Amino acid sequence: MEVILKTDIKGLGYKNDLVEVKPGYGRNYLIPQGFAVLATNSNKRVLAENIKQAAHKAEKVKTEAETLATKLESTTLEIKAKIGESGKIFGKVTTLQISDALAAQGIDIDRKKISINVPVQTAGEFDAEIDLHREVKSNVKFVVVAE
Repeated sequence: MEVILKTDIKGLGYKNDLVEVKPGYGRNYLIPQGFAVLATNSNKRVLAENIKQAAHKAEKVKTEAETLATKLESTTLEIKAKIGESGKIFGKVTTLQISDALAAQGIDIDRKKISINVPVQTAGEFDAEIDLHREVKSNVKFVVVAE
């Protein structure tokens, strides 16, 4: 079943992508939730027109994402956590904490666009990947320290 995505969906695609999904996933989840529309001929023509009109705006968004990516590469965040005597932290560092630390520095990024690839269980320096644009991804370093 072919659908046209109306929003970015992690692991599936980005907005205005034409993707092939299993029929149940499309009919029972994507279309009723408003995340996608059925890829009929008329919807494909509308998509092509929308992409043509949004090409200039998309280039501007991409350049903004690239400048933000260079800014993030040089940023190191400090995340405070409770640490036990063995050096392990209580709980875990979440994407919400990273998003809040970035907001404190004046960079507003949705927590859903942040992913931590390695489980953070001890104090130290780690990397988080941020998906700024379909073609622009950036890594931000964060240091977990004791409260």
